[in-house]
Amino acid sequence: MKKIFISIVFVLLSLSICNAEEKVIQAAADNYPPFVDASDVKEGLAMVLIRAAYATQGYTVKLVFVPWARAENMTVEGKYDILPDVWVNDNRKKVMMFSEPYASNAVKIITNANDPFVFDGVESLKGKKIGTVRNYGYSINGVDIREIKDFTCEDAVDIATNIKKLVGKRFDLTLEDEIVARVTIANQIPDLLTKVKFSEKALFSNNLHVTAGLKNPRHKEFIDAFNKGLAEIKANGEFKKIFESYGVKIE
Repeated sequence: MKKIFISIVFVLLSLSICNAEEKVIQAAADNYPPFVDASDVKEGLAMVLIRAAYATQGYTVKLVFVPWARAENMTVEGKYDILPDVWVNDNRKKVMMFSEPYASNAVKIITNANDPFVFDGVESLKGKKIGTVRNYGYSINGVDIREIKDFTCEDAVDIATNIKKLVGKRFDLTLEDEIVARVTIANQIPDLLTKVKFSEKALFSNNLHVTAGLKNPRHKEFIDAFNKGLAEIKANGEFKKIFESYGVKIE
C-alpha cells in the first residue's frame, strides 16, 4: 500500500512539473531598447508588457538575448517559442503567426547633423547609399527597401554600428525608429547624439507584434493567449501604465 501511495505521489508531482513547464514560454530577441533592453532589469518596455499580458493567462516568459538573425530563424523552426518585437512582411507571414499589434515604430531617416538633405518621400532618396540592419525588414507597401533600385543599401549588425558609419561618412543616411535610435545612441555612443539629426517625416510606420513560428505545434496557443491577455491589460489600464512608466504617452 505504501509503495502504491508513493507511486501516486510521484505521478502527481511529475504531472505538476510538466504542467508548470508547459506554462513557460521561451522568447528570443536582440537588443532593441527601449522595447527589448539588456541593460534594463525588466528587459525593456515590450517585455514588461508581454509578460503582463501572458500572466493574465497563467504563463511566464523567459528571454534569451541572441543576434536577430538567429532569434528569427530559430523561432521560425520552433526552437524558441516567440519573438517579442516583430514587424510584418510578406515573407514572415508565410512562416509565422502574428499577434495583434501592441505598439508602433515610426521609422525616420537619420543623417549627419550638418547634412542639408531634407527627406521628402522615397523619391528623395534616389542615388543615396543607406545603412540598414542585417535581417531587419524595412517594408514600404509590402516591398522591402532593399528591392528598390533607385538607391543602394548596406547591411550592418545593428543601429549603433550604422550611426558610427554614418558619422564616418561611409554612407549618406541610415534609418530607425526615432525612440529606439535615440535611446541606443544615448546608451552606447552618447558623444554622437549631437552629430546626427532625424527627419521630420517618417519613411514608414510599422506595428510591433509577438510572433511564433508555424512549425511550432503550439504557435496558435501562444499567440491566442497573448491576444487575450493584451485585451485584458488594455481594459484594466495596465497597458497604458506600462508605457507611461517608460516615459511614452499613449492616447
